[in-house]
Amino acid sequence: MQTTLAREIALKGVGVHAGVEATITLKPASANTGVVFIRSFADQAPRKATVSRRSVQATDLATVLGDRSGALVSTVEHVLAALSGLGVDNATVEIDGPEVPILDGSAGDFVAAIDAAGVTEVRGRRKFLKVLKPVRVENGASFGELLPYEAGFRLEVEIEFGHDLIGRQRFAATMSPAVFRRELASARTFGFLKDVERLRSAGYARGAALENTVCLDESGVLNPDGLRFSDEFVRHKALDAVGDLALAGMPLMARYRSFRGGHKLNFQVVDALLADRSNYAIVEAPVRPVRDTVGAEIGVSSPVPVFAPEI
Repeated sequence: MQTTLAREIALKGVGVHAGVEATITLKPASANTGVVFIRSFADQAPRKATVSRRSVQATDLATVLGDRSGALVSTVEHVLAALSGLGVDNATVEIDGPEVPILDGSAGDFVAAIDAAGVTEVRGRRKFLKVLKPVRVENGASFGELLPYEAGFRLEVEIEFGHDLIGRQRFAATMSPAVFRRELASARTFGFLKDVERLRSAGYARGAALENTVCLDESGVLNPDGLRFSDEFVRHKALDAVGDLALAGMPLMARYRSFRGGHKLNFQVVDALLADRSNYAIVEAPVRPVRDTVGAEIGVSSPVPVFAPEI
């Protein structure tokens, strides 16, 4: 069945780019709502943006959602990754600032909050976007592609950076809530010390600090506690991909491969997928047969979603 949060949860912190404090509140929602962001303002009525390809306003250094009037909320990828990775289909996300709090730079705090709140079923079968044929986008040496995959959602992400500590790294796994929690949720965003002043002068990274970003100089990692994984860099890129691919509006049954990708490439692949109706089918969660003690099939029981929430 479709799922939502068992109760509302709230977190507070600064945005990594704007450096502005905001409170984000995740609330339960009914079946077929999807994920909806509601931005509140001190001097005007709230505005909302549904998580879909049509709501995307920008994908430069973060994924930005908005409505016809313009951008509403930036850096949504980590909270979307947490919701998608844990199999939460429906939620209302209220926020009183321009950017989702970066917290510790990963999706870990969102995952912990969702696990503490619990996930519950709602009436309505879960639907999936089943990829029927390859969809590929290339940007120079970078590429991203979705391929048919019957066993759920598989992620294969490869990165390459001209830094001795990173080099070429690859992460691959068929995703589930357990895999997401264990392998991706705590991987933090990262950046390079040489880029800080340039980014800040352009209006980015104003809330970045060692408490929420892995920072590298020419010699290595500047964070006192070091890395959480030896390949934390590619794991964070995979986490971002989970969040960006949630812009499809429903869980994917597909294999996603990317090389030297980022927010822009991830979204371009989603956009290309949905641009042609022959690329995909919308299917409901499968059901499994009920068997008697000698193994004869006697009917069907509860649906078996690919992303079963583990409570």
